[in-house]
Amino acid sequence: MICVSKPWLAFIKKSKELCTSFWKEAPDSNASMTDASLTGSARSWTSTPSPSTDDSMAINNAADISVIVVYFILVLAIGIWAMIRSNRGTVGGFFLAGRSMVWWPIGASLFASNIGSGHFVGLAGTGAAAGIAIGGFEWNALVMVLLLGWLFVPIYIKAGVVTMPEYLKKRFGGQRIRIYLSILSLLLYVFTKISADMFSGAIFIQQALGLDIYLAVFILLLITALYTVTGGLAAVIYTDTLQSFIMVVGAFILMGFAFHEVGGYNAFIEKYMEAIPRITTEAGYNISASCYTPRPDSFHIFRNAVTGDLPWPGLVFGLSILGIWYWCTDQVIVQRCLSAKNMSHVKAGCILCGYLKLLPMFLMVFPGMISRILYTDVVACATPAQCEASCKVSVGCSNIAYPRLVVKLMPNGLRGLMLSVMLASLMSSLTSIFNSASTLFTMDIYARIRKRATEKELMLAGRVFILFLIGISIAWIPIVQAAQGGQLFDYIQSITSYLGPPIASVFILAIFCKRVNEQGAFYGLVIGLLIGLSRMIAEFAFGTGSCVKPSQCPYIICGIHYLYFALILFGITCIIVVSVSLMTKPIDDKHLYRLCWSLRNSVEERVDLESDNLEVQEQPNEDQGPVEPPGCLKKFYNWFCGFSQDPTPTLSPEEKKAMEKKLTDTSEAPLWRNVVNVNGIILLTVAVFFHGFYG
Repeated sequence: MICVSKPWLAFIKKSKELCTSFWKEAPDSNASMTDASLTGSARSWTSTPSPSTDDSMAINNAADISVIVVYFILVLAIGIWAMIRSNRGTVGGFFLAGRSMVWWPIGASLFASNIGSGHFVGLAGTGAAAGIAIGGFEWNALVMVLLLGWLFVPIYIKAGVVTMPEYLKKRFGGQRIRIYLSILSLLLYVFTKISADMFSGAIFIQQALGLDIYLAVFILLLITALYTVTGGLAAVIYTDTLQSFIMVVGAFILMGFAFHEVGGYNAFIEKYMEAIPRITTEAGYNISASCYTPRPDSFHIFRNAVTGDLPWPGLVFGLSILGIWYWCTDQVIVQRCLSAKNMSHVKAGCILCGYLKLLPMFLMVFPGMISRILYTDVVACATPAQCEASCKVSVGCSNIAYPRLVVKLMPNGLRGLMLSVMLASLMSSLTSIFNSASTLFTMDIYARIRKRATEKELMLAGRVFILFLIGISIAWIPIVQAAQGGQLFDYIQSITSYLGPPIASVFILAIFCKRVNEQGAFYGLVIGLLIGLSRMIAEFAFGTGSCVKPSQCPYIICGIHYLYFALILFGITCIIVVSVSLMTKPIDDKHLYRLCWSLRNSVEERVDLESDNLEVQEQPNEDQGPVEPPGCLKKFYNWFCGFSQDPTPTLSPEEKKAMEKKLTDTSEAPLWRNVVNVNGIILLTVAVFFHGFYG
């Protein structure tokens, strides 16, 4: 599986012993655990509150409410501060923060954009159900962010693009690939990212506040939309930075409480393997012991290639395909890197994000597993009736593992902090999605319809589209409420396994194989989409099933693990793209300068494959005679939207060319280039160590 030397294995073994000794046992005075509970069976010490008592409002005291109010005030204050100080009056300023961001907010925003409430609920839930292997999804990102910063972003910057479909348009020509990718990306945002975050946020809000779901979600969306619509990417990145800090601090506090409650790391490992619910039979169901017994390989990331729930070849190779699609070609992620002031800040931001991605295993997966230990009969319910009584979902209650830990374990005040953490993760993801979806719609769809739109019109269109997305999000709530309540994170990854590999294939070939042309890329995308949709539709038609009641989907369609399916789909798409490209006319080098890896350092002037026919019109300079000063309402409107009160100066062709050269510059100071390269190697070493340690 992984080839390492004997000294390296000895180093891993020794480190594991040191790590185990670090998690010391809790004091004997732990009120929630007796000496007998540390060695007895799960049934003797598991806390199993009656489900009927779980519906009370958990956050109803002054301390919790004060913390939440302070959190919202901080978020709004930073959002307004970013609105005032940032340049929001141009397309580049609104969508790319004027390309002036430094490394630490970029890294924090990358992390916050990725870690939504779906991670807190989905990672903890899957950890409670199946062990630590799901943490391998997070650690895969340690390698992917290095590919993003060192291989992909330099090409995007040299190409001078704002969106990923725009890059494919420059690389291949034509409009059909650009429109296709824009629409597919927007659909993926709505049906995976927004739906997953809304669903997981709804679970926590219902557990903690008992509020009406529509009211709670509407308030959240209203606040997030306020600074996303008005502040642009700069406001989103700075608020993401605050929310990353709140997420990490709050999750660390909860992890400490959880390990103290369970009795330390050694007790955690022992008790998880004994966390078996008391009710394991129900009339009319033949429930296998494997449905409610922890997996023997619960504390291993790399699992059997055939029988494992997350087989190691799929985790290593299939997940890497999905990682390239998400981390290296997704608009939400790449847009943050494009906002950096230079390449060294891009790479440093990616490294910071990589180190932060080490944390979810410890901050989310482990607490989810501890929740199963403490509340076994609820979180690990085995029978449909028990699950229905515990969380109103018959297929399992693992998704409430993290919210339940917060509501039941945290004291007043800190419980409010953890609700703020969940709200931060939900809001940071939603604002990132709203901003990037707005960018895609504005630059790739609206600008195609209105080819001579002014900058003001483009920015207004982007803001109106965010409001439209909010409407879709609210309308999607009943569908999310009715969605199957199994393992949320597996659902998200399986959907992306059916739709993401063709996109990853086309981007990889577009950058690293200059022989690939538009015909090959288009037919690869279309055929790959049809294959992926056939699997996805079949799985939804037959149902994903559960351990108690398996799906009736034929093995030949649904029997292949979704990570293996991603590998197969990626390979088929690559074959189609290359085959069709070889049978059709190649693209001349003069059209590919600085658009693919082999020509990235070319200095020749690139000839566009075809005219884009898109002109962003400058606002006319009304210097013919006196201009009536704007009224108070007009001044407020201009300030709120970031429009300049003064006429925009017209740039000469030479000034425009100099500005374009600056925006497409990827040069680095030698000192900082060496610093980030060394840190990149260290991060890669850390990734190998953790995979070996928990493999």
